[in-house]
Order: sequence, then C-alpha cells, then structure tokens
Amino acid sequence: MAASQSFEVTIVGGGLGGLCAALSLRRRGLRVTVVEAAAELGEIGAGIQTAPNASRILVGLGLRPELEAIRTQPEDQVRRRWADGGIIAQLPLGQRVIDTYGAPYWHYHRADLHRVLLDACLDADGPGPVVRVATGATVVDLDRSDPLRPAAITADGRRFAGDVLVGADGIRSAVRDLAGFDDTLVFSGEMAYRALIPGETIAADPATRFLLDRYHSTIWYGPDKHLVHYVIRGGQYLNVVAIVPCTETIARDWSGPASAEDLAAEYADWDDRVPAMLAKAKDDVSVWAMYRRRRDPVWVDGRVALLGDACHAMLPYQAQGASQSMEDAAVLAEELGRVTRSGVDDALVRYVDRRAKHAGMVQDASLQNMDFYHLPDGPEQRARDEKLRRFDGESDLSYDWLWSGSPLTDPDTESIHYQFAR
Repeated sequence: MAASQSFEVTIVGGGLGGLCAALSLRRRGLRVTVVEAAAELGEIGAGIQTAPNASRILVGLGLRPELEAIRTQPEDQVRRRWADGGIIAQLPLGQRVIDTYGAPYWHYHRADLHRVLLDACLDADGPGPVVRVATGATVVDLDRSDPLRPAAITADGRRFAGDVLVGADGIRSAVRDLAGFDDTLVFSGEMAYRALIPGETIAADPATRFLLDRYHSTIWYGPDKHLVHYVIRGGQYLNVVAIVPCTETIARDWSGPASAEDLAAEYADWDDRVPAMLAKAKDDVSVWAMYRRRRDPVWVDGRVALLGDACHAMLPYQAQGASQSMEDAAVLAEELGRVTRSGVDDALVRYVDRRAKHAGMVQDASLQNMDFYHLPDGPEQRARDEKLRRFDGESDLSYDWLWSGSPLTDPDTESIHYQFAR
C-alpha cells in the first residue's frame, strides 16, 4: 500500500474524547471514522469543567466563537466547610486565569460541548476530510488478521478497518478487553449523585439565591463525603456532583436512578443550605459507582491504541478526566499527523511516551485527593484547610503544573496568546 498522509483512523467511541480526537486528526488531514454504540450521538445531561489545559486545545481547534456561545465562566473557586458553610478559601478564576495561563477555565453543559465538537467534525466547509460517523454500532470483535489494518466488527456485522484503531470507548472499553490489555479496573468504594437543578428554583429561595449572584465553582468538604456545584448555561442550571460512600446495589449495577429526596438526605446533617439546595433537584437525578483504572503505561498493542478513560480512567478529584482525554487526542493527532503509513507504529510509541506518565500522575493525584477531601474534623482536617487557603493546589500536583503546560509541541499553536471576550 502506498505511503500517504491521508491514511485512515477508526475511533471507537463518540464521546468528548473520541470526538476531540476525530476533529484533531481531521485537521491534520487524516480520514477518520467514529464508531458509536448509541443509536444517536449525544451526551448525558450534566456539567463539565474545562481547565486551561483543555481550553487551550479546544480553542486551538478553531472553536473559540462556538465555545464562547455556550460557556459559563466562573469568577471564583470557593471551598466551604460542611457543618456551617464557612469559607475555607476563595480563589479568583475568570480573567485572572486567562491572564495567567493564556486560556480560560470554563463550565459547559456536556451536551452543548459535545454538539460543538460533532458539528465541527461534520462541517463540510472545515479543513480536512469530513469525519464519518456510524451509530448503533456496538463493537463485539476485532479482526487483526492484517496487523497493519485492524478492524472493529459490530454486532450487526459491519466492519470498520483503518491504519489505526483507537479505543476511546470509556472506562468499560470493549476495545481494551477485545485487544487483550490487562484488567486494571478498581472500585473506589464511593458513588456520585449527579443532578441538574433549575436555576429559577435556586433564585427563588432566599437561602440559595447567593449561588447565582456571582458565578462560582464550589466544593464543600465533610467527613466521608463532599459536594461540588457550579452554574451552567448562564444560570439555567446548577450542576451538582455529590460523592458519598457507595451502596452494595450501585456497586453491583454501576448506576441507577435516584430522587431529590435521596440526594438531600445524604446531607441532612450539613449546613441547612445544602439540603435546601439539593431538594430542588428534579426527576433526572442519577447515581453512579466510582471506578477507576490502576495506573498502567501500556496503551498500545500493534496498531490498536487506547485514549481517555479506556486507558487512564481517574476519580473526579482533580476535575481532569475529560481534560486529560483531550490532551491525549491532541498528542495522538500531532504524532499521527507527522507521519505516513510507514511511520504509524513509531508515532503510536511516541504518543504513549508523551502521555502515559503525565496522565498517570493526574490519576495518582485524583486518588490521593479522595482521602484529602473526606477527612473527619480534627488536626489533619485543619492542616488540609490551611493548605487550601494557600491555593497552590490540592494534591501533590500544583495548578501551575496542571494548567500552564501544553501537551503540544507545535509552535504555531503555542505561540498564540488567545484573546477572549471580557
């Protein structure tokens, strides 16, 4: 087969990481097919945070106007104590982050960000070959009889071959299992409630109205549990993630429905404003077991490569899961975009070399923060709160390390200091 810049990449999984990879590869001139099990591409109703390291990648893909149309910018990051709501620390975000890191800290509805990426992949006027998307395509087998052209086989008999096959299909990755990678899944013992609370109900209650006065991201710390909330869609919703000890049922089933009453009851002995806020959740409350992957530097087998949660699923205690998958996507595209077919194998080795240690450090930091967040009141808790007041980070990783660096080496991208609307 002749060498060519425009070789083919098959990406299994059409979530944020998979679409970011597809768009990044398209902009390098590669032909990409996204294979998605769901009947239609979309994201669940929940919020997402993109720190500057991820925002820098998304803006570098030419998406700044579309992102500014859907983002909500938090002006502060607030840390509170569980019992009385006392503020432990408050850090300005907003323009300070842009001025310091050259890229913003923004919040989105996941479905909105997903739509922006999908539209860019499918835009006929965009640079590079339009991304092909196959839905209702559950991968059940891999055909590697030709090691240079691995193929994903779906339950309905379709076959998707490419020069590279990327498993971007999440923490329970079919590609990972079918390719024979080690089982690195670990249960954390915790579960996360997720809910979107209508902003109008927050605004109507004097006890919770303060949450909309100035947009901010808040973490409440308490014994054995914590709570994160922030505004998305310009105040339309308050996004809530509440992490508590896991029940046997959810540990077995991975996820399940829940009610506002269940959620509020978990925090009944906290500051009165917490259950008052949580009780306003509507019918779409869900609860999810918190699994992670053990740190493992093996992400490639032949021309099958893993990306995002498929190789480094992490607990949400650094709010970096999606951001790290976007870094993977950018580096994979940079390496594959520099070679012809004959150089694919070396490019995949370089991809892992540039990403596995970095993502692994974030995995470790996220795990370290699980205990750090949930300390009982006492000397360790007071020492933690003092560290938070300094606000150089939570775990051993500083915000400067997480947010200021870029995984890319492209000087045309990194020499630009992006201008953002004030």
